[in-house]
Amino acid sequence: MSTESQDRAAQPALRLGIAGLGLAGAFMIRAAAVHPHIQLCAGMDPLPRPREAFARQFGAKVYADFQELCRDTSVEAVYIASPHRFHARQAIEAMEHGKHVLVEKPLALTLEECDAVVAAVDRTGVQLIVGHTHAFDPNVREMRRIIQSGELGRLGMILSFNYNDFLFRPHRADEFDPERGGGIAFNQLAHQIEIVRLLGGRVRAVRASVGALDNTRPAAGHCTAFLDFENGAAAPVTLRAYDFFDSDEWHHWIAEGGASKQPNRNGSTRSTFLARTGDLAAHEDLGYGGRTLPTEQPYLPHFGLIVVTCERGDMGLSPTGIVVHGLNGNREVAVPRGVGRPGQGDALDDLWQAVREGQSSIHDARWGRDTVEIILAVLQSSKARREVLLP
Repeated sequence: MSTESQDRAAQPALRLGIAGLGLAGAFMIRAAAVHPHIQLCAGMDPLPRPREAFARQFGAKVYADFQELCRDTSVEAVYIASPHRFHARQAIEAMEHGKHVLVEKPLALTLEECDAVVAAVDRTGVQLIVGHTHAFDPNVREMRRIIQSGELGRLGMILSFNYNDFLFRPHRADEFDPERGGGIAFNQLAHQIEIVRLLGGRVRAVRASVGALDNTRPAAGHCTAFLDFENGAAAPVTLRAYDFFDSDEWHHWIAEGGASKQPNRNGSTRSTFLARTGDLAAHEDLGYGGRTLPTEQPYLPHFGLIVVTCERGDMGLSPTGIVVHGLNGNREVAVPRGVGRPGQGDALDDLWQAVREGQSSIHDARWGRDTVEIILAVLQSSKARREVLLP
């Protein structure tokens, strides 16, 4: 064991409370339960069934009220997986109780809320990280390392392309309310924006088109955007969530989370949605203790197709790393999985390193604010049908 590994092993586990025991919370719980540096010690949700399931499995305290979770002195850090409209307020409240924060994307729904969170971080001095998004995935981080190393020369463009079934998965009603950040922009496009930002740097302008094509789910379901970076690179970003073509067909039928999946034929998610008896029951079944999540993760996670074009070659994702298409032919680069589960585990790594080792994370409050600013610019550009320049 290396000296660094010994030092980390000597550090106490980070005592984590989970706020929101729905689907996002369930995914992070699954990752935290196998992470060697995380101890699940409390959970909060307004619904009794996920609270009872969480308490039963982990022997942990549970609360129906967020303030009660924040007052728990055994909790060092809080992971916030509540509905989007609560993210900013709950993050600020947790920090004011001295808790470090890992908050799901988006950081907030307005720039004013984001600014309030940034101010709270500066005022309290605690750590805040925005995630999980797929910018935490180890294969994406390896692409960033290669770009920054200069091995492939100048960056030219980044293609991000994902066709999935998001619009017809079970969700809360507010996830399809535009006034509450519903539709694909804050839920799905945020992943792509964070990936291309991590790889390409600062975005200077956006031109986008966002639309809704299905009356059974009256919310934005497709987007194509052109992100122009300050360094001269560009990123065409396309997302479609209507459950017809599935771009995982081009990723070896590996699901977003890194597990094998059945080929999507004839819109199976759409058919299940149309046959539902009600959104409430479907949503409750997603809560912790309801839906059974796959435990195996034989491959790295991904969010659609990512192709990076540089001066001396291209890079794309593979099931276990990345493939570099260069001047000397093609080569596959295996990417280490790290500790815990790749993806969510990497977000937990960032939180642990920030709290225990004082390491800064790129995914801080200001990073989260910039992502929200770009999402809002995408929506503004689509509405005005013009390019939007960012400050």
